[in-house]
Amino acid sequence: MPCKGSSSGLRRWLTFTTGLLECLCFAGAVFGWASLVIILRSEGYFSSLCVNNTAVRATGPNRTVVASERLKFSSTGVNNTHALECSKQDEHFSLVFTITSFASNFLSFPSGVLFDWVGTAIARLCAICIFTSGTLMVAFSTPALSVLLFPALSLMGVAGRMYLMTNLQVGNLFGARRSTVITVYTGAFGSSSLLFLIIKLLYEAGVPLQSSFLFLSACSVFLVFRTLFLLPLKRIPYPLPEHYTYGIVCCKSNPMMLGRMETNNNSHTILNETSAEDSTSLNEELSFRECLWSSFFFWHLLWLSVIQLRHYLFIGTLNPMLQRLSGEDQSVVSQYSNAFAVTQLCGVLCAPWNGLIMDRHQAKLKAAGLEDHEAELRAVMLSLTLTSLFCVLFSVCAMIPVLPLQYFTFFLQVLNRAFYTGSDAAFIHIIFPSCHFGKVYGLIKGLSALLSLLQYPCFILVEDILNGDPLYASQHWSHSTSPGDLHPPCVCVHLLSKTCFKTKANKSQYCLMLVTNEVCMSVTA
Repeated sequence: MPCKGSSSGLRRWLTFTTGLLECLCFAGAVFGWASLVIILRSEGYFSSLCVNNTAVRATGPNRTVVASERLKFSSTGVNNTHALECSKQDEHFSLVFTITSFASNFLSFPSGVLFDWVGTAIARLCAICIFTSGTLMVAFSTPALSVLLFPALSLMGVAGRMYLMTNLQVGNLFGARRSTVITVYTGAFGSSSLLFLIIKLLYEAGVPLQSSFLFLSACSVFLVFRTLFLLPLKRIPYPLPEHYTYGIVCCKSNPMMLGRMETNNNSHTILNETSAEDSTSLNEELSFRECLWSSFFFWHLLWLSVIQLRHYLFIGTLNPMLQRLSGEDQSVVSQYSNAFAVTQLCGVLCAPWNGLIMDRHQAKLKAAGLEDHEAELRAVMLSLTLTSLFCVLFSVCAMIPVLPLQYFTFFLQVLNRAFYTGSDAAFIHIIFPSCHFGKVYGLIKGLSALLSLLQYPCFILVEDILNGDPLYASQHWSHSTSPGDLHPPCVCVHLLSKTCFKTKANKSQYCLMLVTNEVCMSVTA
């Protein structure tokens, strides 16, 4: 017996709200690295890698000129100043972020396989254990055990990606607003870097770093509660069947009935999990291998990899760039680091615009008589095009060595990130069968992580060859993003020559998409 309509509606909105809170506070916390690294540096993590340099006092009572450009000063007396050259410390901090970003993406594929195999509940319980292990490692780490940062942040990154992956299906509960919900969650994922800013502000107010991470570990109780009561045991289907229910305590008569409803292939619920357009058996759907050999997969992988590396390179070199542009003024660096972290919160505000654009454009196309799937494809193509445009604007601003301009660069960075994460998830949801979503999403993230490994050599290039100036690397990378910008037009050209497909049974139902018409409609919209 399914839950009553009012109870089901309340449960749906509770699922959405708590999912938004989860993505905002936990899923992408590691991307607030720019705030956390300031705390770690002041705590003395990797400080053993700093070496003494000679400080030469210049003319004037309060001026000191130091031979090295990357210095950390500490005063031990009125006339005694020590200078520590800490480029190796910065390199290790950058390496921590590089490995973390790589692990969170590369391990998305086994996470996706686990999600598709065992379902939502078990996959999330595994992710909660991994996340808690990471936060406990940071809580009990010390400068003498700085090496714990490598596994700790990586575990938090891997678990955070799993949180996002299992929450994206919540969009299926909202029908025509599915793209909006997906982009809200991906925006919250990008904005969760605000968590480390809050920890930084608490640290400056006197709250120990250990206490903050112990509190994060205790928050796992909330995540377990949400997994058991506000998410399905397996997955949420799309289109949503009538009277669909989920969770393990919805029905008073038999709490575990819903789990059986989600897994019993002979039940009425399962028979309604797909609409007339998409009702095909598993044997009729594209195999995972066919998904991998499609041109959609290749071009989307290239597009995502290039844009993602551009963002990781910017985040990884942000602190050295601010150090250089501010003339080593730590107060200015802290001010801009705080501004960068605050702008990350705007991701949850910018991302819904991406979803609203897709949903509104899709509704107009359906009203014009287009098939559902063709309308979805046209809408997501518009999103991909806008995302590529924002990436170009962000790259141009990032390579201009003007410190006040970086505020606008921060805004473009979070806008582009909100759009590319939302477009990525929406594109995979629309193009590929839902039974392969976890594997395809995870594999694309994993393969793109291989390219993200280039950020550490880029950082070494900046420190050792470019004299600590990341702007040269930004200028070069602005030209290197061109292959990724080819994704939207190449996919459109492919759609001009072949019918779009999602299952073998309904290939003939999908129409071709005209690029020129799409551009005109997007402008008039």
